[in-house]
Amino acid sequence: MKQRYHFILALLLPLQVALVSIAAKFPQFIETYYSNGFYPIVSKLERYALGWLPFSVGDLVYAALVICLIRWIYIRIKTGFKKPKVWIVKGISALSILYFSFHFFWGLNYYRLPLHQSLEINHEYSQEELINFTKNLAKRTNKLHLNLVENDTLKVDFQFENSEIRTIAIEGYQNIENEYPELAYQAKSIKPSIFSIPLTYMGFNGYLNPLTNEAQVNNQIPKFKLPSTTSHEMGHQIGYAKENEANFMACLTTMDHQNPYFKYAGYTFALKYCLGEVNLTDPCEAQNIIGMLNLGIIKNYREVNKFWDDHENPLEPFFKLFYGNYLRANNQPQGIKSYNYVVALLVNYFKGAHQL
Repeated sequence: MKQRYHFILALLLPLQVALVSIAAKFPQFIETYYSNGFYPIVSKLERYALGWLPFSVGDLVYAALVICLIRWIYIRIKTGFKKPKVWIVKGISALSILYFSFHFFWGLNYYRLPLHQSLEINHEYSQEELINFTKNLAKRTNKLHLNLVENDTLKVDFQFENSEIRTIAIEGYQNIENEYPELAYQAKSIKPSIFSIPLTYMGFNGYLNPLTNEAQVNNQIPKFKLPSTTSHEMGHQIGYAKENEANFMACLTTMDHQNPYFKYAGYTFALKYCLGEVNLTDPCEAQNIIGMLNLGIIKNYREVNKFWDDHENPLEPFFKLFYGNYLRANNQPQGIKSYNYVVALLVNYFKGAHQL
């Protein structure tokens, strides 16, 4: 009986893959009935159910899955890979359950309408618009920096507990709720990752558990990065699965934040991406804009760079390659480079009524 059950589940895997592939061709349907219909309900229920716990249930689920995988491999080796028809079917049936759970609880958000369409933001810009916007961003960042330090050579120190940052981040989403009700964040479930140390050596700031809808933040990273990282993971929680769109959520909610430290963190976060884009097309102009920046801002950037340099791991490129392939498999053909799409959203959002 059990073998028949596993066989049916295994057969359902290719059917699920086909159905997801078909659904991906209808982003308006996904947007209407999943991302703005079913998903907000199930995600809130998960966050209400698990958000009050001080630890990450999702991390424990991951740990259990890794232990089960190690045990499965050990048993296969110990038994000499005998009865392949049995364990192959069981393995595929397990993948079938995970594939279904991933897309049911969160993953179909990868196939929703692009953010520039749902928020009615243009996604094209000229080189002149990019450079002018980046210069204005740099000037504004300089002013924010000087509001927080005594002189322009000092870096900004974030005198917050990590738990405070996770709480203050919610206010950023509340600030934009009137203009964009669909971006409302309810039921807090933001937690430090149990795996913060290994996560650091893998080169990641945080992640969302798609099965439990808990946002995990790397508790080891510099506090300067925590506001944008936390807001980014919250963007995933409200249904923006693509990295570029979650980055825009982080910019939008921190740059408009009432807390001056969060605002500074948001502007420097946005500036980094815009400078990177200018550098690709006009390296000389990028250097000119960098020359405009207060030395203290450069020191904040260097603080983050030094942190990652101090935790370099020879396996990090492998993890980044794996994650890049994961993104490409989930409707992000540029992989990790797709993060830079946030620049197009920023340049166009801050036109007109939203000028810096």
